[in-house]
Amino acid sequence: MATFLFVAGLTGSLLAFNWELERVFAPRLFATGKPGVPKLDLATLADRAEALVPQGRVEIITFTQPDQVMVYFVPRTDQKTNRPYGLGFTEFFLDPWTGKELGRRNRADLSQGLINLMPFIYEVHWMLMAGNIGQWTMGIVALIWSLDCFVGVYLTLPRGRGSFGQRWKYAWWVKWRASAFRINFDLHRASGLWVWPVLFIFAWSSVMMNIRPVYERVMHVLFDYQSPMDEFLANARPNESPKLNWHQALATGQRLMAEQSAQHSFTAGEPLSLMYFPDIGEYGYDVRGSRDVFERAPKGGSTSVMFNGDTGELQSLSQPTGEHAGNTVESWLYALHMARVFGRPYQIFVAVLGLMVSTLSYTGIYIWWRKRRVRKLSLQPRPC
Repeated sequence: MATFLFVAGLTGSLLAFNWELERVFAPRLFATGKPGVPKLDLATLADRAEALVPQGRVEIITFTQPDQVMVYFVPRTDQKTNRPYGLGFTEFFLDPWTGKELGRRNRADLSQGLINLMPFIYEVHWMLMAGNIGQWTMGIVALIWSLDCFVGVYLTLPRGRGSFGQRWKYAWWVKWRASAFRINFDLHRASGLWVWPVLFIFAWSSVMMNIRPVYERVMHVLFDYQSPMDEFLANARPNESPKLNWHQALATGQRLMAEQSAQHSFTAGEPLSLMYFPDIGEYGYDVRGSRDVFERAPKGGSTSVMFNGDTGELQSLSQPTGEHAGNTVESWLYALHMARVFGRPYQIFVAVLGLMVSTLSYTGIYIWWRKRRVRKLSLQPRPC
């Protein structure tokens, strides 16, 4: 477990500045700003994308950054072979002002060069670049880590009689003039105590991202929680060819969002995403709302409406906070884990925390190894 957390800590330190580092290693995927020029709307950008890639159908189009639009395609069927076209990429990028292509890439494929460095680090952090097996492995490690957070605190509690507070306070400090082993032990114990709440947040949010069934079962027990997947599939009617086109869908989404904001007393701000899900036959429209948690980027923190792809009938409204306590907690878990709140100071804190997780993993292994070595020596027969 410590080995996996060591890797997760190092990669997480870099991912705290994911978008900033993306601009360094993949600058061509970001457009040059055009002050005073309005951005194209999501429907027009979807049309431009499909014109550039006729073998694909746009599934999701998102303003990932102020100067970047990301498009996800699903391949159309080749009528000659009756098989899906090979698109040759997984991510497609547009200039939000002109609709021109900025670039395309196979996410996390390092053979394409530095353009995929940060996605590669992200995939290592999330699933060890090992697909579902890696995702479940990291999820199980995160679950053990969540439980271990409580075990770790228990092991710092003092034994015996006397003032609990007076004896426990020594667990919070490092004796810098002691032996190397004692300094290592104190660093492991004290640093874990000082940042314990945040460590638990990162451990449990990792469970949330990797093994949803376990996470959702616990959240249902502890909170008023509505599973996004249950809501997503509630009115599923598969439909490959909706009657509403992108422009009609955008207009419908804007109308429904305005109605819902008036009805539920929230403010609907700038548009973020427009998507169509043929498996359930519904469009989704996301905006930045007044109850959102995320300060940067839409992923995981937007206000959205889902509506029928043929009739435009509203199916659901989703708000990051203010509806269900468990879903509010989930929004904060996403935001805190991905360093999307509290500005630059929190980004720096998360980067340092990642290094601390790696340090705690190393010091924990070292303490275990030393104690194991001592136990083995104590069991050896002594010479007469």
